[in-house]
Amino acid sequence: MKAARRGRSRRKRRNRLLQGGVLVAVLAFWWFITAIELIDPLYLPSPQAVLGAFVDANRCLVVDENTGRTVCGVQNYYLWEHLIASLQRIGVGVSLAALSGIGLGFLMSMWEPANTAIAPYLNFLRALPPLGYIGLIIVWVGIGDMSKYLLLFLAAFPPIVIATIDGVRGVREDYLSAARSMGAGPSQMARFVVLPASSASILSGVRLAIGFAWTTVVAAELNNGIPGIRGLAYISDFCVAYHNRGCSSRRATCARRCPCR
Repeated sequence: MKAARRGRSRRKRRNRLLQGGVLVAVLAFWWFITAIELIDPLYLPSPQAVLGAFVDANRCLVVDENTGRTVCGVQNYYLWEHLIASLQRIGVGVSLAALSGIGLGFLMSMWEPANTAIAPYLNFLRALPPLGYIGLIIVWVGIGDMSKYLLLFLAAFPPIVIATIDGVRGVREDYLSAARSMGAGPSQMARFVVLPASSASILSGVRLAIGFAWTTVVAAELNNGIPGIRGLAYISDFCVAYHNRGCSSRRATCARRCPCR
């Protein structure tokens, strides 16, 4: 036992050293590329420039010394506030998808008529990319947070339903037979047998849905996405355009002309 624990400990240290070495190598390569200016710093800033921008995005700066104008964060929000706004939208969308998707998955897996009626529409929704109906959602519910919640819900809903169906249908028959032999009713079997046995598949579906939601929030926050990570990136595109059109690289000048502040 002690030898096995020592072996696992050595493997963990070796893996951590390997991961740390790869990280250091990537940072060194990044620094080297920016140091020789192989790529314009506007498009690939150096690690120290990124760190400085990260610090600036979480504090208040004086952008005009003559007037004393001070700007806090980016678009009057600190970076962590943008991140929290995006996480909140993802949390609401995925939570609603989990609550409704797990229930629908149980229904479709245990009642064949429901599966026959709903499966074609579920497969259609799963195959349709979120960018395909973002315009319709904005027309239907506007550009507020409701459209973002709905888009994230539609992106996270299909994988949760499908994972629930696979998990419920994958429950071993001997588990069900043992529960029936002990007099368990349908509700007891669903609660104490089917749900625990299918929880691994359901959690995998939720994890997959969170990944889909992270990619979909890019589209969801495209319109009226401030505060939000994608809205912040969308505003940054304007900064690049201003720089390409001759905007001064000085912070104060760009703060007045470029909407990234």
